[in-house]
Formats: sequence, structure tokens, C-alpha cells
Amino acid sequence: MHMNKALVSILACLAGLWFGLASLTATASKAQDTSPTLTPYEASYSASMSKGVNLSGSGTRSLTDQGNNVWLYRTEVESFIADIDESLVFLWEDGHVVPLRYRYRMAGFLIRNREQSIDFDWQAGIAKGKYRDKAFELELREGALDPLGYQLQLHQDLKAGKRDVSYQVIDKARYDEDRFAVIDEESISANGQTTKTLKAEKVRAEDSKRQTLMWFDPNQNHLLVRLLQIEPDGSEYELRLKDATIGN
Repeated sequence: MHMNKALVSILACLAGLWFGLASLTATASKAQDTSPTLTPYEASYSASMSKGVNLSGSGTRSLTDQGNNVWLYRTEVESFIADIDESLVFLWEDGHVVPLRYRYRMAGFLIRNREQSIDFDWQAGIAKGKYRDKAFELELREGALDPLGYQLQLHQDLKAGKRDVSYQVIDKARYDEDRFAVIDEESISANGQTTKTLKAEKVRAEDSKRQTLMWFDPNQNHLLVRLLQIEPDGSEYELRLKDATIGN
């Protein structure tokens, strides 16, 4: 029972990172239009736990064009502990994610279901949502994002050459500042091939004992090829890409 609770916590924590950071958004330029564009895709990942314990988890992240600059960004996770369905409807404007409707639901066996919703009213300047069955309302800040939208924006910013970025993210009825920094270039083996990647880290407080490392492939639209999270107790949780399909 203790192990199940620990894994539920990890699954909830990493759900966004596991598949959100796997976004295969691509920049494209034309003679008459140099603004970045998005490319529909679907990617799948598997996860493992330290000491050879299998999480028996897999997830799919997809990005689909709904027309008129409206996109759907969705994660579906299946594991022996819980299933997660997380989605974002957003506008893509001048290389920026403008969130409109965010939904999150986690349900499983012998665990408490978790849900969160956020609706962005940019005309009124208000975000309204619900977390743990309690309604909340926040004033929208310029560039405000949601738990999925900032991950998509991260990829675009990395491809634009930025190496240290921060985002104002509405999550759990409050604003959080999420910061990421590229710390190195490193060659890693993935799917039988050696790939030169950008190694990035989620920046936390100096006294934090939790560490999140990510490896992105610049030659493949900055695709996430590996993610490693180290917990305060020394346990390690790893994500690896299984396959991906880019295009309509």
C-alpha cells in the first residue's frame, strides 16, 4: 500500500513532464511568412523505476489541428496504478501558446480521483477553474500558461535558441513560476543510435533534493529522448521514447 501511494505521487508529478515535454512542435519558415508553425504528431513513451522495478506504464501525447489556429494537445496515460487524461485547447498566435480550456483527470484503483479544470477568458482578463472540488478565480497575467501550455512553449523557445526560460503557470488554484535551463550538450544512446542532445534541468530551490533532467534532440524538432527524475530518497524514475509519428 505504501509503494502504491508513492507511485501515485510520482505518476501525478511526472504526468505533465513525461509527455508534455515530448512535444514535437516544429518551426517552419516561408518567404512570405516567417512565424513559427506547429506540426501535428503522436508520440508514445514508457517509464521505469530504479532497482529494476517496472512501472508498467505507458502514455501517448498527441497534437492535432482543429482549424482557425485552434489546437488540441492531449495526454493519455495508462498504468497499473492510475489512468490519466489531460488536455488543452489553445490558440497558436505569433509563436505563442494562448490557453483556452485545460482539463485534467486521474482515476485508478484504491486511489482518490483527482481533477482540475481551468477556463481562460482573455477578454475579461480572468481565469476560472476548479481544483479539489473547489472553485477558484485568478486575474490573468500577461503570457499566463497552464500545466500543458508551458511545456509546448518550452520547445518553441529552445528551438529559438533560448537556454534559460521561465513561465507563469496557473496550477492548483495558484500561479507558479517554472524555470528551465540548458546545462550541457551530451551524446546518449537511444533506439540503437547515438544522438547528440541538449541536456536541460528544471531549476529548483538550492536546498531542493529533487532533480529533473531532460535530453532533447535538436535534429529532430527537439524531441525529448530521455527524462530522469531523482527523488529525495535517491529513487530514480526514467522515461524513454518508444516511437513517434509526425504529420497529418
